[in-house]
Amino acid sequence: MKFLPLLLANLGRKKVRTVLTVGSFAVALFLFGLLVAIRGAFSQGIDVAGADRLMVTNRTSIIQPLPFAYRDRIQRVPGVTQVTFANWFGGVYQDPNNFFPQFAVDQETYREMYPEFVIPDEQWQGFLSDKAGCVAGEAIAKRFGWKIGDRIPIQGAIFPGNWEFNLRAIYKGSRKQDDTTQFWFRHDYLEEKAPPWLKGLVGWYTIRIADPGESAQVAKTIDERFSNSAWETRAMSEKAMAATFAKMQGNIEFLLMSIGAIVFFTLLLVTGNTMAIAVRERTAELAVLKAVGFSDRFLLFFVLVESLLIAAVGGALGLGLAELVALNNPMAAMLPFFYISGAALVAGLVLTAVVGMVSGLIPALTASRLRVIDAMRRI
Repeated sequence: MKFLPLLLANLGRKKVRTVLTVGSFAVALFLFGLLVAIRGAFSQGIDVAGADRLMVTNRTSIIQPLPFAYRDRIQRVPGVTQVTFANWFGGVYQDPNNFFPQFAVDQETYREMYPEFVIPDEQWQGFLSDKAGCVAGEAIAKRFGWKIGDRIPIQGAIFPGNWEFNLRAIYKGSRKQDDTTQFWFRHDYLEEKAPPWLKGLVGWYTIRIADPGESAQVAKTIDERFSNSAWETRAMSEKAMAATFAKMQGNIEFLLMSIGAIVFFTLLLVTGNTMAIAVRERTAELAVLKAVGFSDRFLLFFVLVESLLIAAVGGALGLGLAELVALNNPMAAMLPFFYISGAALVAGLVLTAVVGMVSGLIPALTASRLRVIDAMRRI
């Protein structure tokens, strides 16, 4: 008698129960995959933030501007190697539900500040040569079917009026988690068409520092340089800025992990009960196996492998479905960074194996300790 046919025969004895148990694992791991993707979507900005970049905003609020004249003064701060700036635009494309971040950027320095965004040189030169030119991320261009040369109309919200841009470049992320939903256009074009009050003002500064280990000291120096002025600043690392935005969403990580823990605990109880019932139903068969010479260790291993096989099949199916959903991203408008990392997939498989082992442990021990004479009395 071969081990595998015996194992498959036992799993096929109660097909409906086996399918439902596999399904419970699949549903749980499918939920696990979605939770990981959602958690990653909320914390994406923290994960990809540059360690050598600082953000300088108005101390009062990020929506308050800063003088353009601050650029040269920030550039002279010891440890600062590069400075760029941007403004939030906040326009509407076709429909208010078509949200995506739009920035008026310093076309001379913005690309160098974010080398993770890959743009063909010829496309970037086209952007630089056209004051009404714009750059779109790969994801947003795909979402709306844009291609190089398209005319893109946007209705201004903060800066009223009809704004029309020529798509001159499409950027890609060098990493899977990079934000490719942004829309950039030239800051000089914004100043040209915007209200007079915007003249000489920018939204925020992004700076690069020589030594990431000195980020706190550089930030302190910048804030001290503009203290007691009409436009006080607040400098912080890009990671800290991203974390601030993440906290606005509440403690998402704690909530998601709590849900995940409840799901797996419930799964453990359901699967353990299923395996216990399966062992009880096969008491006579297990007794016969022991009677013909199979050891206690064999029966322990046999039941554990059966539990692990059910867990592995269900877990792989659930994670596969979650990965398929993540690739198609049904929530692209709200959560553009929706993917499951390789590490998360491995963690899901490990958790599946752990749950399979734990849920099958008590039934396996029961089977291994079964006394033949006691089992025969039940036949």
